[in-house]
Amino acid sequence: MVKENEVAAMEIEGPKPNNSDQINPRYSINGLLQLLKSAQMQHGLRHGDYGRYRRYCTARLRRLYKSLKFTHGRGKYTRRAMNESTVTEVRYLHLVLYTAERAWSHAMEKRQLLDGPNAKQRIYLIGRLRKAVKWADLFSRLCAAKGDSRTSLEAEAYASCMNGLLLFEQDRNWDTALKNFISARAVYEELGKYGDLENQVLCRERVEELEPSVRYCRHKIGESNLKTSELLQIGEMEGPALDLFKAKLEAAMAEARSQQAASLTEFHWLGHRFPISNAKTRVSILKAQELEKDLHGPAADSLPVEKKLAVFDKIYTAYQEARSFIRSDLASAGNADSVKDDLNGLDKAVGAVLGQRTIERNQLLVSIAKSKLARHRDDKNEKVTKPEELVRLYDLLLQNTGDLSDLVSSGRDRKPEEVAFSEDCVLCSIAFRAQRCFYLAKSYSSAGKRTEAYALYCHAQSLAENALKKFQTTMDTDEAMTEELKTLYNECRANSCIEHATGIMEDEKAPENLSKKISTISLSGVDKKAEKFLIEKLDVYESAVGESNVKSVPRIGVFPPAFQSIPRNPIVLDLAYNCIDFPSLENRMKKDKKGFIRSHSSEPWLGPVSQLVGLSTGQDRVSGFPGLLLDNSGN
Repeated sequence: MVKENEVAAMEIEGPKPNNSDQINPRYSINGLLQLLKSAQMQHGLRHGDYGRYRRYCTARLRRLYKSLKFTHGRGKYTRRAMNESTVTEVRYLHLVLYTAERAWSHAMEKRQLLDGPNAKQRIYLIGRLRKAVKWADLFSRLCAAKGDSRTSLEAEAYASCMNGLLLFEQDRNWDTALKNFISARAVYEELGKYGDLENQVLCRERVEELEPSVRYCRHKIGESNLKTSELLQIGEMEGPALDLFKAKLEAAMAEARSQQAASLTEFHWLGHRFPISNAKTRVSILKAQELEKDLHGPAADSLPVEKKLAVFDKIYTAYQEARSFIRSDLASAGNADSVKDDLNGLDKAVGAVLGQRTIERNQLLVSIAKSKLARHRDDKNEKVTKPEELVRLYDLLLQNTGDLSDLVSSGRDRKPEEVAFSEDCVLCSIAFRAQRCFYLAKSYSSAGKRTEAYALYCHAQSLAENALKKFQTTMDTDEAMTEELKTLYNECRANSCIEHATGIMEDEKAPENLSKKISTISLSGVDKKAEKFLIEKLDVYESAVGESNVKSVPRIGVFPPAFQSIPRNPIVLDLAYNCIDFPSLENRMKKDKKGFIRSHSSEPWLGPVSQLVGLSTGQDRVSGFPGLLLDNSGN
């Protein structure tokens, strides 16, 4: 007993465990950057939809408030403070984080307005960014007090980014904004060295997204000399952190264009000058001309195809804006004939240039489709381009050239330059017709229709020859188009010979194939050779699809499946029912009670009715019961 007391005393007086972690627990948000990135990509920011992301943050906050029972009163709003003592689990940190994200996404939604935020909306935008900074700072303080080391570091970097974005939007304190961006970049660089592979990739992407903001801040301070082309290259990068930078860069470029547009007073087309009076029209035309330099400049060959198509879309949008401004000026021009003539000429010139760029874009699509047609599968394992797609593209080109020719040839006074331009459009349409006919023949050839393919190849050859002669007679010969027509002429000739020979061979083999088919016919009308399907001969390596150039139904299995006889339950016919004499049950039936006025046996309900309505002499009708007669006895 004494020994047990001594042991117990030793255990009591021994060193006590450190319970500081139990008193002040440390919470961890596993991958703060990964959490935000997945939420942003899944709820709108993959497509730049900040409104959808803001609605998601609102719904997420509502669920958190309800699950934590941290609501702000019922009916009347009662503010509840958020401090270190309030944070008893990690979801309270999520509350603060998503509140900051909601304010930030609301500010970015206002930034993405079509014409940009006006003065009032800009004040509201900066107010939302201030609120995002406030909640981000609170999140950083709470994570420093309640979170683990990694969570506190990521929260600090998040708050630094928010502070930098606010100063970036306010266009002031560039040195402070630079310090915030550099601090966040340093944290993400260190965090990118540890953790799993996905977290390292996200940290590196975040560092790359912060780099343009750092460079732009240094440019504004004067520590670096960035050129306009370098700024535009930075603006082509993707990421939610760069959207504010892109908006700022676009605003700066728009301001620069408005300053340059003051010197753009005329629009040149086919050697003619058209005055531009509207400032908005000047800015739109200047924007389109700057984009055209990217396509026709020295660096045009190095541009990828996707970037070229994006540039063509921007050019189309800019010229459409210019035409809308011109037509609004035409509507408000009144009866001034000279002003109307200038505006009509400008609209015609801008429309013609827009038509030319549309033709160039469709020609780029044709070149992409031709490169895919030559190979079975491309690098991204996409579908094979079929000749029918090229036929559709050449239909679009024919429509574009026809519209452009009609636009140029419209008007009363046709100038020699316009006549020559419309003739060039006609020549291009002939070349496009030849190309369309060639690929239409290819589609018929792939379908096994030799006669139609041969006729179309011959027709395409004659069209190519005609177009080649007309191109060679013109003064300004398009060498690229001439070489393309020569290649087309040779291919048409070769393919027509191949189709001719293939058709003759198929005609020679037709009797032999017919005899083979007849020999396989059975008296039961079932083709013996075609009896077995692929599902019945899986042990034999034999194609069930057929030849690639002939469209035939694959013989994989019988569908719908044939009917099979199955046993079923016997049908029992009760023929003795009508021959059975059943016993009488009259003695068990209730007998009718005799009243003052007895009703008829077939109509037992008539007695009470006659008592209600009364009796009359002769046969009278009962009121409320048309067609019902009563006699003197009440029956």
